[in-house]
Amino acid sequence: MTKLGIIGAMQEEVETLLALTENIKELHKAGSVFYEGVLEELPVVIVQCGVGKVNAAMCTQVLCDLFGVTHIVNTGIAGSLCARLDIGDLVVSRDAMYHDVDAVHFGYPYGKVPGMDTTEFPADEAMIRYAFAAAEAVNPGHTTIGRVASGDQFVAVKELKEKIIACTQGLCTEMEGAAIAQTAYRNSVPFVILRAISDKADDSAEMDYPTFERIAAHRCAEVTRHLARQLKAAQ
Repeated sequence: MTKLGIIGAMQEEVETLLALTENIKELHKAGSVFYEGVLEELPVVIVQCGVGKVNAAMCTQVLCDLFGVTHIVNTGIAGSLCARLDIGDLVVSRDAMYHDVDAVHFGYPYGKVPGMDTTEFPADEAMIRYAFAAAEAVNPGHTTIGRVASGDQFVAVKELKEKIIACTQGLCTEMEGAAIAQTAYRNSVPFVILRAISDKADDSAEMDYPTFERIAAHRCAEVTRHLARQLKAAQ
């Protein structure tokens, strides 16, 4: 039976999903609250992981170990690394990699974690299709599939943005996706990452983050509902 782990970045997003979820049970673990229930007739576990790679990896491992999830989706916001991606557009991960891992001195490709068999962690092909269809249903014509670049940095400087683009060829940058991807990859759990573009990852514009986050939270929650519905239908 399919069981979807939902890792949300925004509290409002998690609250929106919980309002639609039935038969909720709570588990407090590793500083996070995991909500197990049924969304769109599909068993789910919803958690807000917190900021950064360590928090993201911990939440993903808990989902695998304690809840036995069969699929994982991670949603949230990101900075654009691509000129054609505007604020409010959506990115579905083809794969994810780190932009702040550098063991090049020891002969590893940039972004590769020593000991791992890959630099880019591939999302599941079926999950990509489901997520793209779900995103297009919510925000038609504004979804792109590509690479998510992750690191423990909020990217707001043009020079850093250009380095990340050159090293990763990513579409967007954020702080959790690749850690979730690596953990899911090592646990052989199919995953996909969905990101709403919140800024240009440089100092080019100011924006009202609270307003955008509310919009993004509801948009991500609605996409997640559509994704859950598709996974249920595919069983």
